[in-house]
Amino acid sequence: MNNGKDLADHAINYGSSHQVKYIEARYVEKREEGYTTRNGELFGAGITPTKGIGIRVLTDGGVGFASTAKLTQKSIEKAVEDAIKYAKSCNRQNPIEFSEEKPVQTKWGVEVKRSFEDVSVEEKQEYLVKMDKQLVENFGKDLPNRMLMLSLTSENKYIVNNEGSQMKVSLSNPILHTFNTAVAKVGTEQRFMGKGGTGGWEWFEDEDVIGVVMEDNRALVNAAKNATDMKLGVIDVIVSSEVAGIMAHENVGHPSESDRILGREGAQAGESFYLDLLDKGEMGQIKMGNPEVTIIDDPTIKGSSGFYLYDDECVKARPRELIKDGMLNELLLNREFAARYNIPSNGSSRAIAFNREPIVRMANTYFKPGSYTLEEMVEDVKEGMYMKSFTEWNIDDRRFQSKYVGMECFYIKDGVITDKMIRRPTLELTTFGILGSVDAVSKDFENPHGTCGKCDPMQGVPVWMGGAQLRMRNIQLGGI
Repeated sequence: MNNGKDLADHAINYGSSHQVKYIEARYVEKREEGYTTRNGELFGAGITPTKGIGIRVLTDGGVGFASTAKLTQKSIEKAVEDAIKYAKSCNRQNPIEFSEEKPVQTKWGVEVKRSFEDVSVEEKQEYLVKMDKQLVENFGKDLPNRMLMLSLTSENKYIVNNEGSQMKVSLSNPILHTFNTAVAKVGTEQRFMGKGGTGGWEWFEDEDVIGVVMEDNRALVNAAKNATDMKLGVIDVIVSSEVAGIMAHENVGHPSESDRILGREGAQAGESFYLDLLDKGEMGQIKMGNPEVTIIDDPTIKGSSGFYLYDDECVKARPRELIKDGMLNELLLNREFAARYNIPSNGSSRAIAFNREPIVRMANTYFKPGSYTLEEMVEDVKEGMYMKSFTEWNIDDRRFQSKYVGMECFYIKDGVITDKMIRRPTLELTTFGILGSVDAVSKDFENPHGTCGKCDPMQGVPVWMGGAQLRMRNIQLGGI
């Protein structure tokens, strides 16, 4: 790290000698390790270490980004010169500015009891083999195709800029994905599930990951064998934290990204229907849904997949109340787009690697818990459905028209969740339709793991998405 730190500091000094308005250097040492088994056999494995420095410059009204994996003074100076050249070549009619932020000197990281490097390759592979054996023992021929994917990422970062900020960061993300197929009455049913967080190898035992996988596949097999087609029409729907979480992420988190709203992501990841709303009203005065709905994006949750205390622009992180009591309340902002709105950044800038530019990202997006238990929400439903998990989803590029297909879904009759399972029910709702139908929010709180993709080149960042369970009234239910 010392050589990288010294070179990052040199980049700042060298860039400052060229009279740039702003320059930052981000040195990253990263280790990515992955293992995949298919039906108990090792299918893929690899360890990829990387290190390098990313340089971002603001000058002459433009922003330029360059990076190098050659950690020499000459290569760093060349990267700085390239970033300056790119910034000056923008020739923008509307010059880019960055919001003014207080310089910080800080160090933060994730507590790790047993680092991934200290665990043998054999132990990691055996962990997946053991998990697959338990799946076979529990479900046999009902689960003929099983794919288990283990991802272990650790990184150390040093970020410095010419405003006086210096930050050292240590992160560690353990993640497990399963992609399994169960035999159904007709055909098959598939399920892709992820569980992730922050910590070391001890996380897998602390979180009882094998137990979580067994329970998830029990639900998959149950749904595949027992769910039946039902035509229910307009009913009340209760969705679990898992389903609520993907809605919070896709229908609210993505359209809240300020770069997407103002067009930067238009040709890459899509646009945002918020642009039309903000043309007609001011923040805090735009109704998005019922007063029961508050949706928060919070990077500061310890142990979470999207955990960080300061973003990659050295801005202190905090919870962002995207929707508060049903009203549009806050956007996700980095320094560039915060300046466009003439407000401070709320610490939403992340980059996945040294050779990727920091951009506006989510962290952990969820429905804020309310005051109901699940039983209390159910007892007031005459006829309805409890969607406990989903199997697929889709949403348009403006993040407005959405579709969520259920997997483990139970019929509710006269205030009781019955054993009767509904096969692949479909919720096809606009964002307003989702948020405007919620009349009760549970007091419990869960956060499934996800990987949020954005930008070109692609940046996939780890996130949580979930929170409370929701009761939604008078939903027109579809089916496949």
